[in-house]
Amino acid sequence: MSSQNPVFIPGPSNIPERLRRAIDVPTIDHRSDSFAELFRPLFAGVRKVMKSSDAEVIFFPATGTAGWEAAITNTLSPGDRVLAARHGMFSQRWIALCRRHGLDVQTIEAPWGAGCPVDAMGEALTRDVGHRIKAVLVTHNETATGVRSDVAEVRHALDAARHPALLFVDGVSSIASMDFRMNEWGVDLAVTGSQKGFMLPAGLAILGVSQKAVAAMDTATCPRCYLDLRDMLMANAKGGYPYTPPVNLLYGLGTSLEMLDEEGLENVFARHQRIAEGVRRAVAAWGLELCARSPDLYSDTVSAIVVPDGFDGTKIVTHAAEKYGTAFGVGLGEVAGKVFRIGHLGSLTDVMALAGLACAEMAMADLGLPVRLGSGVAAAQEHFSRTGPKALSQAA
Repeated sequence: MSSQNPVFIPGPSNIPERLRRAIDVPTIDHRSDSFAELFRPLFAGVRKVMKSSDAEVIFFPATGTAGWEAAITNTLSPGDRVLAARHGMFSQRWIALCRRHGLDVQTIEAPWGAGCPVDAMGEALTRDVGHRIKAVLVTHNETATGVRSDVAEVRHALDAARHPALLFVDGVSSIASMDFRMNEWGVDLAVTGSQKGFMLPAGLAILGVSQKAVAAMDTATCPRCYLDLRDMLMANAKGGYPYTPPVNLLYGLGTSLEMLDEEGLENVFARHQRIAEGVRRAVAAWGLELCARSPDLYSDTVSAIVVPDGFDGTKIVTHAAEKYGTAFGVGLGEVAGKVFRIGHLGSLTDVMALAGLACAEMAMADLGLPVRLGSGVAAAQEHFSRTGPKALSQAA
């Protein structure tokens, strides 16, 4: 696979040159004042991205899965009941992780391609008059199916039921790419990672923790050591870590936050929405459909594209990699072979997206799918030419 071509997987995302240079730094003493100077500003930067004024922010040398594990082990005890919907690979994995830790998971099944079933969640919360449910788990952006769930509506369901459960949100493939409102949505624990919207290599699990979730640590008895939030909070307050930190990634995160701030968060979200819409118009021009069941569910960071019956979508991904040196995402779990995925998040421009669409067209045409070369690219071009930042400023 060519290292010169951008990737079109749903993460890790493309690493811009500025960030590659930012992490290319010599070793420093992580117990020195120099480390504290680079470390302390990161907390406010992440709060701004998550839209929280008071969350505790924690950086583990790990990936999003460790963030899930830290969320539950620091706030819950074995036997506690959690409520979760299973409607994709990543919601399924979070459920499996909870069960391995001895939690009682009340699962609501939904079709892959649907969002979090808010009505069913609300009914379950209303029926739980004894408040046995201690936490509600929501996957904001289901990367396997290209589906965005409405976190605000889940919070409304909790409030309508007057239920005190904690609200945990997997924002790994949404935060820093799609609008995320931790305070407004009443999120108690948000999980993301360095390798998607923050445009860095994998290696940082980033958590936003509400004060309510901090208080829940007082009674939680799930075992933890490396992922102990209290250890991190105590060390962070002194400008350090309880163990060796990933210094180079933290340098990179500082630069990533600068880049997001320079572009402007609302502009970042608008760029992702514009590029995602261009991809969706290309899919329609190809005569194909998305796995997401309705437009209100469409993700702005990944599109899962359903292939015709009898065709294996994985062949498109394999062929694109072997012939054109370009990476797309395969289908996972229940949609394995039924879809292929185009990631459009992080460091991506209209022009880069057009290159990916052109490659996908070539791969599908090579494999005999009834896709006319140039059809999807033209549909995306028409959209980008009308809606790109320069076009909008000239129209004004």
